[in-house]
Amino acid sequence: MPANDPNLTGAGLFATHCSGCHTLKPAGTQGTGNRGLRTQGPNLDQRTETYGDALFAIQNGGFSGAIMPQNIVVGDEAKQVARLVAQYAGQEANATPRPTSSGPASGP
Repeated sequence: MPANDPNLTGAGLFATHCSGCHTLKPAGTQGTGNRGLRTQGPNLDQRTETYGDALFAIQNGGFSGAIMPQNIVVGDEAKQVARLVAQYAGQEANATPRPTSSGPASGP
C-alpha cells in the first residue's frame, strides 16, 4: 500500500487487531495459519463488504456475535478499518453470474 494512501492507518490497525483471523492483502495479513480452526474469519480478499456492514461487524462482533470480539477497535479507528475493508475487500472475489436482460430466459 503506498505511503500516501488514505487507508494506510486503517491497514495498520487491521494488521494489529484483525490479522489473527482475517486475510486482506492490502493490509499484509494472512489470517489464521490453520484454516481449519473455528477462529478463522472470512478471507476478505475473496468477500466484498460495504462500509456499513464492516462497521457493524466491528462494533457487534461480526454478524453472529459468536466468535469476533465486539468493538475490537472503536471510534475513529473503527471507521478507518471499515473504510479500508470497504475499499479493498473482494479484490479476488469471483464475479457472481448474473442473468442478462437481453434474449429469452433459458432453462432445462
